[in-house]
Amino acid sequence: MQQLHFPAYKFRFKNSENKVAIFDEIRKKFIVLTPEEWVRQNVVQYLLQEKKYPKSYINVEKLIKLNGLIKRYDVVVFQPDGKLFLLIECKSTDIKISQDTFDQIARYNMALEAKYLMVTNGLNHYFCQMDYIEEKYNFLQDLPEFTI
Repeated sequence: MQQLHFPAYKFRFKNSENKVAIFDEIRKKFIVLTPEEWVRQNVVQYLLQEKKYPKSYINVEKLIKLNGLIKRYDVVVFQPDGKLFLLIECKSTDIKISQDTFDQIARYNMALEAKYLMVTNGLNHYFCQMDYIEEKYNFLQDLPEFTI
């Protein structure tokens, strides 16, 4: 797989039915390794190893219902009180992240109300903190480390 702009992490792989799969620590199972999944798994390791987010607070690829529509988020991190701390949108490396991409996750987040957002294609990472009073987001250099 393509080298991403994350530290080099160790992953478990296996071949199954002529497809390569990668072990997802959060879902506790092997997932077919697509370009987007490669980015997602690097993001999870970044959260665990660099930002020290507890594994039990991280959720990967779950369906949610928003305004009557079924949506799927890539990665979320919850706070100890169960509120959403961080919403992450992962794209494959061939997808260019534009302002439209970021506006889309910000609109999507208005119903979820995460404190922070991250959009990444593995090569470019964008972080922001939501300001619900002003209904805008402020870009950050990086995500905060986990603290209780």
